[in-house]
Amino acid sequence: MKKRLICLTAMTIIAGATKAQQFMPLYPDSVVNSRNVPDKEVKKDNNGSLSFDKVSVPAVQLFLPPADKANGAAMIVCPGGGYSFLAYTHEGINFARRLNEMGITVFVLKYRMPDNATMWDRTIGPLQDAQQAIRLVRQRAKEWHIDVNRVGLMGSSAGGHLASTAGTHFDHSYIPNPEHTNLRPDFLVLVYPVISMADSLTHQGSKDNLIGKDAAPATVTEFSNELQVTDKTPPAFLVHATDDKGVVVGNSIAFYTALVRHNVRAELHAYQRGGHGFGMRTSNPDEHWLDRLENWLRDNGWLKRQ
Repeated sequence: MKKRLICLTAMTIIAGATKAQQFMPLYPDSVVNSRNVPDKEVKKDNNGSLSFDKVSVPAVQLFLPPADKANGAAMIVCPGGGYSFLAYTHEGINFARRLNEMGITVFVLKYRMPDNATMWDRTIGPLQDAQQAIRLVRQRAKEWHIDVNRVGLMGSSAGGHLASTAGTHFDHSYIPNPEHTNLRPDFLVLVYPVISMADSLTHQGSKDNLIGKDAAPATVTEFSNELQVTDKTPPAFLVHATDDKGVVVGNSIAFYTALVRHNVRAELHAYQRGGHGFGMRTSNPDEHWLDRLENWLRDNGWLKRQ
């Protein structure tokens, strides 16, 4: 009985260590670039693993770290799903829990899926939501005890394309930003990311959903983020599997190479096995890439307590 009580107490402590709040609207008033149509969002629960289809009303969910670990860093997390759905638990909540252990305040972003039926320009809808999330976090930084100079953006698969787009297109505000809030992420974490829209590298489903099968060459170039890297692009941590058949590792290699060419701090972990969508773990049970990420974040000073 005593052992059982100890076990239950430990489980309670673990469950309560991270505090998740309800979804908060991303935009205070009307959603930019949005048509006035019914919300047809579909929430799916597969044995406790949430995903969302047809997202047209964006939101963020706040995950607070334990008070004794909070260090002022923040991360906005963009789940993947080929720009057709959001793998919300697998590449959102699960990452938030681990990042909270590092003392990071996390915002999981439920961004809009590109759709001509719900937005006027589908190509920029997700990017607008990412920029608005950055704006929201920096504007309310004091409320959440966040350092405005340590706000990162993390994305997996198509969410990695979104994160890398926000990290290379921040000089232009795609949202109303009258107070000129800084929209540049301070660092990027890209997990088996789609980077390029070029046919030789891209994930075809992500490309088709975002910019269309017959996108103009200029649009393909604009959203091929390996071609948009400059000296001002944020430092980045990338992780990928060499045997990824869904999003080829060449995406991460191309982005990493561009970062190095522009003297931007970067770290790439390309594992020999793991496939696509490995989430928290690679195929090697002794290798935890999130530990490598924690080391990189600490080495660059983003985990230093305020």
